Amino acid sequence: MTSLDNITRFLGWCSVINIVLYLFSAFVIVLPTTAQMYATVFDLAEADVLHINYQFLGQYKIAILVFNLVPYIALKIINKPK
Repeated sequence: MTSLDNITRFLGWCSVINIVLYLFSAFVIVLPTTAQMYATVFDLAEADVLHINYQFLGQYKIAILVFNLVPYIALKIINKPK
C-alpha cells in the first residue's frame, strides 16, 4: 500500500521535473532561429509557428498545474500534522 507521503513526494518530483522541462521548452521556443527552422521544415509562416509554439506552452503550463501542482498542494493540506 502506498502512503500519502510517498504519493506527495512523487507528485512533488513530477512537478519539479515538469517545470524544468517547461522552462527549457520556453527558452528554446522563444529563440528566433527555432521559429525560422520550424517554418522552413514544415512549410509554414513564421507567425503561425510562433502561435502554435505559444499555444503549446500554454497548454503544457495548464497540464502541469492540473495534474501535478494542484494534487500536490491538496495532499500537502490533507497530510498536514495536527
